[in-house]
Amino acid sequence: MLNELVQKSRSYRSFKAGAIIPRETLLELVELTRSCPAAMNLQPLKYRLVTDEKERSALLALTRWAAALSQKLPPEGHEPTGFIVICHDTAIASQKPIFSIDVGIAAQTIMLGACERGFGGCIIGSAKAEEVSSLLKLPETVTPVLILGLGVPDERVVLTEAKDGEVKYYRDENNTHFVPKRPLEELIV
Repeated sequence: MLNELVQKSRSYRSFKAGAIIPRETLLELVELTRSCPAAMNLQPLKYRLVTDEKERSALLALTRWAAALSQKLPPEGHEPTGFIVICHDTAIASQKPIFSIDVGIAAQTIMLGACERGFGGCIIGSAKAEEVSSLLKLPETVTPVLILGLGVPDERVVLTEAKDGEVKYYRDENNTHFVPKRPLEELIV
């Protein structure tokens, strides 16, 4: 069951227009993170939900998707219908590398929870924190770390075996997104 969920939970970069991810679902996904492990159990992560159409568009404009591809993603009219911005609250703990682990755990938990509910998304690390903070009017002690773009995926993503160490993702003429994965024997040292 977990294996199927992990296989299905891909980085989607195109979403069904009008298939809104409800705010209540975003709250449920953040609720999942409350049970996650946290370094020193300090729990400095905070979450900003973005569902308003105007705010979604403005946030989307600050992000970059799939830099290895030459096409604009998400395509016009196929944008995420919700975002969860994972932030670090320095009033709780200073931003140290150990808390990056918490961010990764939270992001993966949210993405698996979204997948389980019929949604999908993309973890976006390429946005300027200062611009995101300003747009979302975040408190001074709250720094955005990762952005999760979510919605109902409308594209096909296929996992393939990496050959000769080549792991660069690509799209074919049908716009199917292929993601090469290293074989297990290359992972074991």
